Amino acid sequence: MNILLRHVLERLVRQGSLLVTSPNGATDQFGDGTGVPAHIHIKTARAERAITIDPMLALPEAYMSGEVDLPGGGVLGLMRIVFQNIGDAAGIDTAWTRALDKARHTFRRFQQINTTQRSRRNVEVHYDLSVDLYRLFLDDDLQYSCAYFPRLEMTLDEAQSAKKRHIAAKLQLEPGLRLLDIGCGWGGLGLYLASSFKVDVLGVTLSGEQHAVATERALSEGLAGRARFEIKDYRELGDRFDRIVSVGMFEHVGVNHYKTFFNTCARLLNRDGVMLLHTVGRSGPPSVTSAFVRKHIFPGGYVPALSEVLPAIEKAGLIVTDVEILRLHYAETLKHWGKRFAANRDKARAVYDERFCRMWEFYLAASEASFRWQDLVVFQIQIARKNDTLPMTRDYIADGEKLLGLHEMAHSGQGQRAAGS
Repeated sequence: MNILLRHVLERLVRQGSLLVTSPNGATDQFGDGTGVPAHIHIKTARAERAITIDPMLALPEAYMSGEVDLPGGGVLGLMRIVFQNIGDAAGIDTAWTRALDKARHTFRRFQQINTTQRSRRNVEVHYDLSVDLYRLFLDDDLQYSCAYFPRLEMTLDEAQSAKKRHIAAKLQLEPGLRLLDIGCGWGGLGLYLASSFKVDVLGVTLSGEQHAVATERALSEGLAGRARFEIKDYRELGDRFDRIVSVGMFEHVGVNHYKTFFNTCARLLNRDGVMLLHTVGRSGPPSVTSAFVRKHIFPGGYVPALSEVLPAIEKAGLIVTDVEILRLHYAETLKHWGKRFAANRDKARAVYDERFCRMWEFYLAASEASFRWQDLVVFQIQIARKNDTLPMTRDYIADGEKLLGLHEMAHSGQGQRAAGS
C-alpha cells in the first residue's frame, strides 16, 4: 500500500475494523477492531493510485470495473465504517479539505444548469433504461421513490401503497378536480389517484420509456379517459390545475432552477389549489452531489437542504402549509430494492452487463447507507396559495389514510371473493 493512502486510512478509520488487501497481496487492518469488519481488496496498482487521489469517484469506479472487490461486508459494510468515522476526518488536511469543499460549492451551479434540452439528456441516462430492469427490484406498481413504513415489518408493496395513501390524504382530493403530476414516472401514482378519487390527471415526464409504459397502463386499466401522460417539460405547461403533485422529480431540478420551478407551480396552481412536493433532502446544511452519483447515476441531480427550498417557495408567493420529514423510510426502501436486485442479478446482467450490475449494486447500497447513517432524509412539503384552503389541524391526514385503507381492504376482499366463486 502506498504511503499516502496508508496515512489517510490511519487518520480516518479510528472506530470499527477495516481490512485492506493491497495489489501485492498484503492485508492491513485499520481501526480499533470493534464491530463487524469491512474488507476492501484493491487488485491493481492503478486502482490504488486513483483511490488515493480521488476516493469518492475512484473507489466506486474501480468496483464497477472489477479492480476492487469487497469480500467482507460489501458496499453497505464499507460505507458504515466510513460514515462511522467521517466526523473524525475533520483533522485531516483541514486547509486542503476546506478549500476543496469551497471549490465544489462554487462549481455545483455549473453542474446543475438544467435547461430543457439538458434535462432531457439527463433523464435519458437513468430513466430511459429498460423497464425490465426496474421490474426486477421495484414493487408491482413501479414506484421508484421512497416508500412509507408505518410498520417496519411491511412488505415493499404494502409500504408503497401506504405512501400513495399518505400523499393522497394530504392532497384533499375530490371527484372532478384537475391534477398535474410533475415527473409521473411509469404512471402508478397518477393512475391510483384517477381510479380512487375520479380526478382528471395529467402526468408529464421527459422519459420516452416511462411515457410509453404509463400510457399503456392507462389503456389496459380503462383509465385513458381520466389519466393521460405526455412527454413534456413542466416549464412548457400553460393550463391551470386544482392539485399538483411531484414525487421524486425535484432532485433533478437543480439549485439554479428552484425559482423557476416554484414560480411555474404558482402559475399553474388554481387559487384554491394544493400542492404536495415529495423529494429527497438533507437534514444538514447545503452540500454537493457526490462525483459518482453525478457522473454515473443522476447527472444534473442535487439533493437540497430545507433552507434552500423554503425561500424559493416563499418568493413565489406560495404558502407552506405542512412539512413532514421522513427519516429512515428511504433506507428501508433501498434495503428492499437491494435484496430484490441481488435476487435477480443474473436477469439484470442479461439485460445489461456485469459492469452495470456492479454500478447498480454500489448505487443502491451507498444510497441506503447515506439515508441510514448520514443526513439524507425525505421532505414532504404541502403548499397552497391561500392559508384557509386546508383544515387547521393535521387530523384529516390520518383520517383520510384510514378511510382509504379500509376502502382498499374491502375492495380487495370483494375481488378475492369474486375470484373464488
